[in-house]
Amino acid sequence: MIDYTADWQITGHAWAVRHIARSLSNDRIRHAYLISGPAGIGKTTFARNFAMAMNCLSKEKRPCGVCRACQLIREDHHADVNIIQGEGERLKVDQVRALQAQLSMRPVEGRYRVVILRRFHTATAEAMDALLKTLEEPAPAVLLLLTADTTDNLLPTIRSRCQPINLRLLPVPLVRKLLEEQHLIKPEQAALLAALSGGRPGWAVRAAGDETVLGKRSEWLKQLEDALSMSRVGRFGLAEQISKDKDTLRQMLELWQSYWRDALHMANTTVTPITNRDHDHALRQIATKVQVDDILKALNAVQRTAKYLDENVNTRLSVEVLLLDLPRLRLNPAPPGMVG
Repeated sequence: MIDYTADWQITGHAWAVRHIARSLSNDRIRHAYLISGPAGIGKTTFARNFAMAMNCLSKEKRPCGVCRACQLIREDHHADVNIIQGEGERLKVDQVRALQAQLSMRPVEGRYRVVILRRFHTATAEAMDALLKTLEEPAPAVLLLLTADTTDNLLPTIRSRCQPINLRLLPVPLVRKLLEEQHLIKPEQAALLAALSGGRPGWAVRAAGDETVLGKRSEWLKQLEDALSMSRVGRFGLAEQISKDKDTLRQMLELWQSYWRDALHMANTTVTPITNRDHDHALRQIATKVQVDDILKALNAVQRTAKYLDENVNTRLSVEVLLLDLPRLRLNPAPPGMVG
């Protein structure tokens, strides 16, 4: 079997790389792909490598990673490869219309004009409608790569006109190996970050290079654990505080989902590895003192609220309902020398 993955500068997702590499070698590339998966899993990195493969100058392997085209795409400086994402929280219709004007022109220096539309799940309904015309009547030598954390709120007509590539979470040991070998992270720190990433290499790499990532995580988990002992008035106050920034709230809810999954695992078994292992002490208290149905209720409430963020639902009200669905419990602090 040919190892196509050696030419792509990404970790994991070998099945997706093989799929695209074979399509490329057989000249069967579609005009649009929908690359989905959790935030931080490597969707943009995959899309950028895809663009490199399409415009690589090498005749032996694509992408080669060293030709002028590959280098320019890696640095986001190639004239025919553009990355577009939302202005603020949403991808707007004006951005899509500006994109359509670009796509009407022939490539400047590459084989294909490639546009990567990041976080397309944030696109407004008007932006999705505007993109449909491009998807239905694609211009020659144009490749559209849409990335999305979730495809639930995308128009069915958008999904049906794109080739789906659903990237999966990587094994934690593979993320740890990436951190140690490619980013020279010490083994103990790499093991923690890999576990916390839940199989998302992009998140792990960002956390390794930016101390504020772990700082925010600690703050968000403290808010969750403090909420358990709050009165209704306290929970309403917290809802007002955390519902102001949708993008931050979206990341927070993703973390809270992993926390309640850990609690659910610990309530059902003592051997299942958990993601938030630095909060083991608090999670064990929840697993032993809270009914499994109430833990599941909390997890479902977080998942429901995350879905509401991409729908026309009042954010503050949905967060208030979420916090009221959390169990009531006063957690004991961890003993000295123990985290979480």
